[in-house]
Amino acid sequence: MKRIRALYNDKYLLSTVIISMAVAVLIHFPESVSLFDGFESHTLFPGMKFADVANEIIFTFLSLLALFAVNTRLFHFNQTSMKITWQKIVLSFVLTWILSNLLGQCFVYLHKTFDIPAIDAMVHHYLHPLRDFIMSCLVTSSCYIIYLIRRQQQVIIENEQLQAENIRNQFEVLKNQLNPHMLFNSLNTLRSLVRENQDRAQDYIQELSRVLRYTLQGNESQSVTLREEMDFVSAYIFLLKMRFEDNLQFEIDIECNLEDYFLPPMSIQMLIENAVKHNEISNRRPLTITIVTDPEGSLSVSNPIQPKLTAATGTGIGLANLDKRYHLLFR
Repeated sequence: MKRIRALYNDKYLLSTVIISMAVAVLIHFPESVSLFDGFESHTLFPGMKFADVANEIIFTFLSLLALFAVNTRLFHFNQTSMKITWQKIVLSFVLTWILSNLLGQCFVYLHKTFDIPAIDAMVHHYLHPLRDFIMSCLVTSSCYIIYLIRRQQQVIIENEQLQAENIRNQFEVLKNQLNPHMLFNSLNTLRSLVRENQDRAQDYIQELSRVLRYTLQGNESQSVTLREEMDFVSAYIFLLKMRFEDNLQFEIDIECNLEDYFLPPMSIQMLIENAVKHNEISNRRPLTITIVTDPEGSLSVSNPIQPKLTAATGTGIGLANLDKRYHLLFR
């Protein structure tokens, strides 16, 4: 946030410098044009030289910078957290007009006392009050417009930060919903194995610890590489094959150049678990799950549809969570 604030202050300073230079040149545009028109120069601005115009432009530029600095210091136009009321705007305009007139008088005093080059034409002196008014209007309006633009930008940045934080919170909620779901299914499998074969159950517990370790580590990150996910999937497949033996087969074809691609943790495992849960797996109807990638960077997990005689009940959390996690992570 400090870096953003410093960047805004730099942009504010640059904006005031650009505006000051542009206004200084435009205010003295008639004199600048007269330098190249001999007739007009002699009639409107007799005796005017290039140094006179240059000094006028430089002094106006410095005066504008001073006026911007005073307004910024007193009325905090560069701070978007401050509320700028219409009373402040009116006060800024009046103060700027007074200061502009005083600065003009200072320049006249320097010109007469130290013989600093300046325009002495009568019409030029008559235009001073009008120019002071124009400068005051431009300084006050520019400060307020810059303030409004910066305030709008600040609102946009804060909204984006809140949106990003909201997305992170949603992602964590989805992962916290998912992990108990997987643990519940794994413990159900373990309970069956304990009744059937305790030796196999011990091996299952050992591999289950690897799976749960990855699950806990996955909670610390929003995405993992395909290589990391497939290492975890291999351990999970081991657990499944201990239960289903040769009745459950896997065909895996992952292209090496895609192993550094990212995906949400446990996303492939979730699809495998869903296929196992909702399809018949038996000697009569073995199930083959295929995990493949294509050159375009897509990954698919597929299996033939083998509905169970008794449909498995589920909460529907798994696939819905996977869809939401992809949406939040990669949109």
